[in-house]
Amino acid sequence: MLDLSGKKALVTGGARGIGKAISQALWRAGANVAVFGRNEAAARDFCRSLSNGAANGRAAAAYRVDVTDGSAVAAAVKQVGKDFGGLDIVVNNAGVARDNLSIRMTEDEWDEVLNTNLRGAFQVCRAAFSLLRRSRAGRIVNMSSVIGLTGNAGQANYAAAKAGLIGLTKSLAREYAAKKITVNAVAPGYIETDMTAALSTEAREAIVSRTPLGRLGTSDDVAPAVVFLASDAAAYITGEVLNISGGLVI
Repeated sequence: MLDLSGKKALVTGGARGIGKAISQALWRAGANVAVFGRNEAAARDFCRSLSNGAANGRAAAAYRVDVTDGSAVAAAVKQVGKDFGGLDIVVNNAGVARDNLSIRMTEDEWDEVLNTNLRGAFQVCRAAFSLLRRSRAGRIVNMSSVIGLTGNAGQANYAAAKAGLIGLTKSLAREYAAKKITVNAVAPGYIETDMTAALSTEAREAIVSRTPLGRLGTSDDVAPAVVFLASDAAAYITGEVLNISGGLVI
Protein backbone atom coordinates (compact mmCIF):
# COMPACT_ATOMS: atom_id res chain seq x y z
CA MET A 1 0.00 0.00 0.00
CA LEU A 2 1.23 3.50 -0.82
CA ASP A 3 2.26 5.43 2.28
CA LEU A 4 1.16 9.06 2.77
CA SER A 5 1.88 9.14 6.50
CA GLY A 6 2.29 12.68 7.77
CA LYS A 7 1.06 14.26 4.53
CA LYS A 8 -1.60 16.97 4.62
CA ALA A 9 -4.22 16.70 1.89
CA LEU A 10 -7.04 18.97 0.74
CA VAL A 11 -9.96 17.58 -1.28
CA THR A 12 -12.61 19.90 -2.71
CA GLY A 13 -16.05 18.34 -2.91
CA GLY A 14 -14.52 15.70 -0.69
CA ALA A 15 -17.55 14.49 1.27
CA ARG A 16 -19.64 12.84 -1.43
CA GLY A 17 -19.34 10.71 -4.54
CA ILE A 18 -15.87 10.30 -6.03
CA GLY A 19 -14.50 12.97 -3.69
CA LYS A 20 -15.60 10.99 -0.66
CA ALA A 21 -13.85 7.87 -1.93
CA ILE A 22 -10.71 9.92 -2.57
CA SER A 23 -10.78 11.41 0.93
CA GLN A 24 -11.20 7.93 2.41
CA ALA A 25 -8.36 6.51 0.32
CA LEU A 26 -6.00 9.34 1.28
CA TRP A 27 -6.91 8.80 4.93
CA ARG A 28 -6.31 5.05 4.72
CA ALA A 29 -2.90 5.78 3.20
CA GLY A 30 -2.02 7.81 6.29
CA ALA A 31 -2.73 11.39 5.26
CA ASN A 32 -4.47 14.10 7.24
CA VAL A 33 -7.47 15.26 5.23
CA ALA A 34 -9.14 18.65 4.87
CA VAL A 35 -12.50 18.58 3.08
CA PHE A 36 -14.01 21.59 1.29
CA GLY A 37 -17.76 21.52 0.63
CA ARG A 38 -20.80 23.73 0.37
CA ASN A 39 -22.74 21.60 2.83
CA GLU A 40 -20.80 22.13 6.05
CA ALA A 41 -22.93 19.79 8.16
CA ALA A 42 -22.50 16.88 5.75
CA ALA A 43 -18.76 17.53 5.46
CA ARG A 44 -18.37 17.68 9.25
CA ASP A 45 -20.32 14.44 9.72
CA PHE A 46 -18.15 12.74 7.13
CA CYS A 47 -14.90 13.98 8.71
CA ARG A 48 -16.12 12.89 12.14
CA SER A 49 -16.77 9.37 10.85
CA LEU A 50 -13.44 9.36 9.03
CA SER A 51 -11.36 10.33 12.07
CA ASN A 52 -13.26 8.25 14.63
CA GLY A 53 -10.65 6.40 16.65
CA ALA A 54 -7.78 8.03 14.75
CA ALA A 55 -4.32 7.36 16.08
CA ASN A 56 -1.06 9.31 16.02
CA GLY A 57 -2.76 12.69 16.10
CA ARG A 58 -4.03 12.60 12.51
CA ALA A 59 -6.79 15.02 11.65
CA ALA A 60 -9.80 15.19 9.33
CA ALA A 61 -11.46 18.60 9.18
CA ALA A 62 -14.33 20.14 7.20
CA TYR A 63 -14.52 23.66 5.80
CA ARG A 64 -17.56 25.33 4.26
CA VAL A 65 -16.25 26.74 1.00
CA ASP A 66 -17.79 27.70 -2.33
CA VAL A 67 -14.87 27.29 -4.74
CA THR A 68 -16.33 29.93 -7.07
CA ASP A 69 -15.65 32.56 -4.38
CA GLY A 70 -11.99 33.49 -4.73
CA SER A 71 -11.66 35.36 -1.44
CA ALA A 72 -13.36 32.51 0.46
CA VAL A 73 -11.03 29.99 -1.17
CA ALA A 74 -7.93 32.01 -0.27
CA ALA A 75 -9.06 32.40 3.35
CA ALA A 76 -9.96 28.71 3.71
CA VAL A 77 -6.71 27.44 2.20
CA LYS A 78 -4.77 29.74 4.51
CA GLN A 79 -6.74 28.35 7.46
CA VAL A 80 -5.97 24.78 6.42
CA GLY A 81 -2.30 25.67 6.41
CA LYS A 82 -2.59 26.97 9.96
CA ASP A 83 -4.73 24.10 11.23
CA PHE A 84 -2.64 21.35 9.65
CA GLY A 85 0.78 22.96 9.80
CA GLY A 86 1.20 22.98 6.03
CA LEU A 87 -0.18 21.37 2.89
CA ASP A 88 1.26 18.69 0.61
CA ILE A 89 -1.60 17.46 -1.58
CA VAL A 90 -4.49 19.20 -3.34
CA VAL A 91 -7.25 17.31 -5.15
CA ASN A 92 -9.60 19.52 -7.16
CA ASN A 93 -12.73 17.39 -7.31
CA ALA A 94 -15.56 19.90 -6.78
CA GLY A 95 -17.84 19.95 -9.80
CA VAL A 96 -21.37 20.30 -11.09
CA ALA A 97 -23.24 19.39 -14.27
CA ARG A 98 -26.03 21.42 -15.85
CA ASP A 99 -26.78 19.51 -19.04
CA ASN A 100 -28.64 21.02 -21.96
CA LEU A 101 -28.34 21.22 -25.72
CA SER A 102 -26.13 24.16 -26.65
CA ILE A 103 -28.92 25.97 -28.49
CA ARG A 104 -31.03 25.85 -25.31
CA MET A 105 -28.29 26.28 -22.74
CA THR A 106 -28.68 29.40 -20.63
CA GLU A 107 -25.82 31.69 -19.69
CA ASP A 108 -26.37 30.72 -16.06
CA GLU A 109 -26.00 27.00 -16.92
CA TRP A 110 -22.79 27.74 -18.80
CA ASP A 111 -21.36 30.04 -16.12
CA GLU A 112 -22.15 27.80 -13.15
CA VAL A 113 -20.36 24.80 -14.65
CA LEU A 114 -17.31 26.75 -15.87
CA ASN A 115 -17.05 28.72 -12.63
CA THR A 116 -17.26 25.65 -10.40
CA ASN A 117 -15.39 23.04 -12.41
CA LEU A 118 -12.64 25.17 -13.96
CA ARG A 119 -12.38 28.58 -12.30
CA GLY A 120 -12.78 26.97 -8.88
CA ALA A 121 -9.86 24.62 -9.50
CA PHE A 122 -7.70 27.49 -10.71
CA GLN A 123 -8.48 29.50 -7.59
CA VAL A 124 -7.65 26.61 -5.28
CA CYS A 125 -4.35 25.92 -7.07
CA ARG A 126 -3.35 29.57 -6.91
CA ALA A 127 -4.26 29.88 -3.23
CA ALA A 128 -2.42 26.66 -2.33
CA PHE A 129 0.78 27.39 -4.25
CA SER A 130 2.76 28.97 -1.41
CA LEU A 131 1.91 26.12 0.98
CA LEU A 132 2.74 23.45 -1.60
CA ARG A 133 6.03 25.19 -2.40
CA ARG A 134 7.08 24.88 1.23
CA SER A 135 6.33 21.16 1.09
CA ARG A 136 9.07 20.67 -1.54
CA ALA A 137 7.08 17.64 -2.70
CA GLY A 138 3.71 19.19 -3.48
CA ARG A 139 1.09 17.31 -5.46
CA ILE A 140 -1.95 18.63 -7.33
CA VAL A 141 -4.47 16.25 -8.90
CA ASN A 142 -7.24 17.77 -10.99
CA MET A 143 -10.36 15.74 -11.70
CA SER A 144 -11.11 16.04 -15.39
CA SER A 145 -13.32 13.61 -17.37
CA VAL A 146 -13.34 11.58 -20.56
CA ILE A 147 -16.00 14.08 -21.66
CA GLY A 148 -13.21 16.67 -21.73
CA LEU A 149 -11.41 14.45 -24.25
CA THR A 150 -14.32 13.32 -26.43
CA GLY A 151 -17.05 15.92 -25.98
CA ASN A 152 -20.68 14.92 -25.54
CA ALA A 153 -23.98 16.16 -26.92
CA GLY A 154 -25.85 18.16 -24.30
CA GLN A 155 -22.72 18.78 -22.23
CA ALA A 156 -20.89 21.59 -24.02
CA ASN A 157 -20.38 23.44 -20.74
CA TYR A 158 -19.14 20.36 -18.87
CA ALA A 159 -16.87 19.27 -21.74
CA ALA A 160 -15.38 22.76 -22.04
CA ALA A 161 -14.68 22.91 -18.31
CA LYS A 162 -13.12 19.45 -18.17
CA ALA A 163 -11.03 20.08 -21.30
CA GLY A 164 -9.98 23.38 -19.74
CA LEU A 165 -8.81 21.50 -16.65
CA ILE A 166 -6.47 19.48 -18.83
CA GLY A 167 -4.99 22.66 -20.28
CA LEU A 168 -4.72 24.14 -16.80
CA THR A 169 -3.00 20.97 -15.56
CA LYS A 170 -0.36 21.04 -18.28
CA SER A 171 0.29 24.76 -17.91
CA LEU A 172 0.63 24.62 -14.11
CA ALA A 173 2.84 21.54 -14.41
CA ARG A 174 5.30 23.68 -16.37
CA GLU A 175 4.97 26.65 -14.02
CA TYR A 176 5.22 24.76 -10.74
CA ALA A 177 7.92 22.21 -11.61
CA ALA A 178 10.74 24.48 -10.44
CA LYS A 179 9.19 24.40 -6.95
CA LYS A 180 9.02 20.57 -6.95
CA ILE A 181 5.23 20.57 -7.31
CA THR A 182 3.73 18.02 -9.71
CA VAL A 183 0.39 18.68 -11.38
CA ASN A 184 -1.56 15.85 -12.99
CA ALA A 185 -5.15 15.11 -13.98
CA VAL A 186 -7.41 12.08 -13.75
CA ALA A 187 -10.08 11.61 -16.41
CA PRO A 188 -12.75 9.17 -15.18
CA GLY A 189 -15.22 7.63 -17.56
CA TYR A 190 -18.79 6.87 -16.55
CA ILE A 191 -18.66 6.21 -12.81
CA GLU A 192 -21.51 5.06 -10.56
CA THR A 193 -22.44 8.38 -8.90
CA ASP A 194 -25.53 10.53 -8.39
CA MET A 195 -24.93 11.99 -11.87
CA THR A 196 -24.94 8.62 -13.67
CA ALA A 197 -27.84 7.38 -11.53
CA ALA A 198 -30.05 9.70 -13.58
CA LEU A 199 -29.19 7.90 -16.82
CA SER A 200 -31.97 5.98 -18.52
CA THR A 201 -31.65 2.22 -18.85
CA GLU A 202 -31.10 2.63 -22.60
CA ALA A 203 -28.33 5.21 -22.13
CA ARG A 204 -26.67 3.07 -19.50
CA GLU A 205 -26.71 -0.02 -21.69
CA ALA A 206 -25.31 1.98 -24.61
CA ILE A 207 -22.38 3.19 -22.51
CA VAL A 208 -21.64 -0.29 -21.18
CA SER A 209 -21.75 -1.72 -24.71
CA ARG A 210 -19.08 0.81 -25.82
CA THR A 211 -16.85 0.11 -22.82
CA PRO A 212 -14.36 -2.75 -23.41
CA LEU A 213 -14.41 -3.78 -19.74
CA GLY A 214 -18.20 -4.07 -19.95
CA ARG A 215 -19.33 -2.05 -16.93
CA LEU A 216 -19.53 1.39 -15.42
CA GLY A 217 -16.72 2.29 -13.05
CA THR A 218 -16.96 2.86 -9.32
CA SER A 219 -15.49 5.55 -7.09
CA ASP A 220 -13.11 2.90 -5.77
CA ASP A 221 -11.73 2.48 -9.29
CA VAL A 222 -10.76 6.15 -9.30
CA ALA A 223 -9.51 6.84 -5.77
CA PRO A 224 -6.39 4.60 -5.84
CA ALA A 225 -5.14 6.41 -8.95
CA VAL A 226 -5.38 9.72 -7.11
CA VAL A 227 -3.47 8.28 -4.15
CA PHE A 228 -0.77 7.07 -6.55
CA LEU A 229 -0.39 10.49 -8.18
CA ALA A 230 -0.25 12.07 -4.71
CA SER A 231 2.49 9.70 -3.54
CA ASP A 232 6.27 9.59 -3.84
CA ALA A 233 5.82 6.78 -6.38
CA ALA A 234 4.66 9.44 -8.88
CA ALA A 235 7.45 11.92 -8.13
CA TYR A 236 8.64 11.94 -11.78
CA ILE A 237 5.19 12.27 -13.33
CA THR A 238 3.77 15.71 -14.11
CA GLY A 239 1.50 17.23 -16.73
CA GLU A 240 -0.14 13.88 -17.45
CA VAL A 241 -3.78 12.83 -17.82
CA LEU A 242 -4.65 9.38 -16.45
CA ASN A 243 -7.69 7.89 -18.15
CA ILE A 244 -9.88 5.68 -15.92
CA SER A 245 -12.67 4.68 -18.26
CA GLY A 246 -12.59 0.92 -18.72
CA GLY A 247 -11.16 1.47 -22.18
CA LEU A 248 -14.02 3.72 -23.33
CA VAL A 249 -11.68 6.11 -25.19
CA ILE A 250 -9.26 3.59 -26.69
